[in-house]
Amino acid sequence: MNICVFCSSSQNIDRKYVDLATEVGTELARRGHTLVSGGATVSCMGAVTSATRAAGGRTIGVIPQVLVDIEVADEESDELVVTADMRERKGVMDARSDAFLVLPGGIGTLEELFEMWTARVLGIHDRPLVVLDPWGLYEPLRAMVGHMYDEGFTRPDVFDAISFTSTVDEAFAHLESRAQPVRPSVAELGEAAG
Repeated sequence: MNICVFCSSSQNIDRKYVDLATEVGTELARRGHTLVSGGATVSCMGAVTSATRAAGGRTIGVIPQVLVDIEVADEESDELVVTADMRERKGVMDARSDAFLVLPGGIGTLEELFEMWTARVLGIHDRPLVVLDPWGLYEPLRAMVGHMYDEGFTRPDVFDAISFTSTVDEAFAHLESRAQPVRPSVAELGEAAG
């Protein structure tokens, strides 16, 4: 199964977040999955890809040209896809993934989370979307979406479309129990790549 991991590229975060990404990469490879990531070498993104490869797993990195130009591309990826921009990057990551795992991150990670969450609520996809949040970073987000639900701004099934977890084992249990491998056709991959 191809698991897309959304996570931080910030280098100003506590080491525990980078260690979590390392643990996720190791477990992903141990379970025989392929990693789809943002294709960068910094912070959590670098940690999850390095750990996946160190444990014998396969990595697919998807990175926009602007980030390649500033030399953060993971040139050691088994497959490195360079896109024209961030929107194309997300499209390729989506097309190449059977499930999505969201680690603690910033506004870029939130954008990716919300795009996959919205698409799942709307029935555009039915792939697993799992948040791994051991330290409660996303608790205010859950409360906000709950308040939006109470006020009628979200669909009743908004929380049915996502799983919030607190351990690596729990996250993978949700990913694997609900995943249905989706393999895009060559034509779809060509469309996603532009």
